[in-house]
Amino acid sequence: MEANTGHWIDDSSGLELPTTRTFLLDTNVLLHDAECLSGFEDNNIVLTVDVLEELDKFKRGNDEKGRNARHVIRTIDSLRDGSPLSKGVKLPNGGQLFVLVKSFTDYLPKGMDRSVMDNRILSAACALDKAGVEIVFVTKDINARVKADALGIRAEDYLNRIVNFDELYTGWSEHEVADDLINRFYNGEPVSLEAPLCPNEGVLLKASGNPKHSARGIYRAESQMVEPLNHGDSHPWGLTARNLQQHFALELLMREDIRLVTMLGQAGTGKTLLALAVGLQMVAEEKRYRRIMVSRPIMPLGKDIGYLPGSKDEKLASWMQPVSDNLQFLVDPKLEHSNDKVQYLYDTGVVEAEAVTYIRGRSLPKLFIIIDEAQNLTPHEVKTVVSRAGEDAKVILTGDAYQIDNPYLDASSNGLTYVVERFKNQAIHGHITLAKSERSELASLAAELL
Repeated sequence: MEANTGHWIDDSSGLELPTTRTFLLDTNVLLHDAECLSGFEDNNIVLTVDVLEELDKFKRGNDEKGRNARHVIRTIDSLRDGSPLSKGVKLPNGGQLFVLVKSFTDYLPKGMDRSVMDNRILSAACALDKAGVEIVFVTKDINARVKADALGIRAEDYLNRIVNFDELYTGWSEHEVADDLINRFYNGEPVSLEAPLCPNEGVLLKASGNPKHSARGIYRAESQMVEPLNHGDSHPWGLTARNLQQHFALELLMREDIRLVTMLGQAGTGKTLLALAVGLQMVAEEKRYRRIMVSRPIMPLGKDIGYLPGSKDEKLASWMQPVSDNLQFLVDPKLEHSNDKVQYLYDTGVVEAEAVTYIRGRSLPKLFIIIDEAQNLTPHEVKTVVSRAGEDAKVILTGDAYQIDNPYLDASSNGLTYVVERFKNQAIHGHITLAKSERSELASLAAELL
């Protein structure tokens, strides 16, 4: 191995790598986004043989990681043009992909376990850095980034498909207007505002002379006007909105022309309950949809209890219990015979429980689809789910960006917030961030203080 003018050469493998900026990818980046090899513009990408070994282990899985591993392997295979991967093959965006097959564990300081996969990948980064390559280690693993930094290696999170959560669209805004305009609005006259608004954004109008004189509306992109709510004061399945954001949520959920609704909020804000109440109203009472399909990511909190016995429905029962709890409250508020009534909804096909894993490949027309805890899905997984929606279907994504159980996702990189940001300017979409917990005083304090 030697450094020469503008290149780094590994004599044992024939690798010749430019000393310009190069990204060394961890396996979790490839499993997170199967298209990531095209996400580094015209820069060079390096993979180690250890990463390929890990992909080989994951490719046998039937989950999203398994599918992503297979896709990445096929992509790498398609890039081979007769030249060895060790000498670099061209990437679609102009860079090159290199695969390191030599072990570089001698570059690790004493005390670091050479058998740990992350450490072996980091050893390649150390070797490249010492040879003068401007290397950047990219990983979703926080601890791996910390170790890289301790070794003097520049490390970054994979930031493609990420949003600024602190500036995330909330779905509603407040505007001060003239007093007489509020009166005209109550008489059904739409209002034009100079402020930039997103389609289906909830609007709170307040009279400049009397802030208590206010009105709720929704911005409609086709007319570019704020119109009164049509459904904000509705009572689907007997449920009543308790705060401003819940009124906006009901409007979005009950409008047929809004096909995708996203709802963010902490525990107890009513996301799932509102979605299920509207679903029951639309399916069981008004027959607008064939049935409610409810799904949640299979993501355990704390230590997993392992494999569950029984059929698919029996396995799902434990994961879907939070949904069943909400259904029990809706069909039997006194909770006297709620289990039988909820089971009747499942038996008669009003409600269908499905694992997110099994939605792939299905076409789901005229269904009211609720994906609960969507913050635990990656952007690619959310894309897979939403793209299953057939003709006349409606999709509702709910979740809490502060309660993420997926170790490689955070408030800015999860699929739910990604959808909010990418769809906020689409007339077919509506979003609302629910701020106030209505579950109980204890739940409200827990969400605020803990």
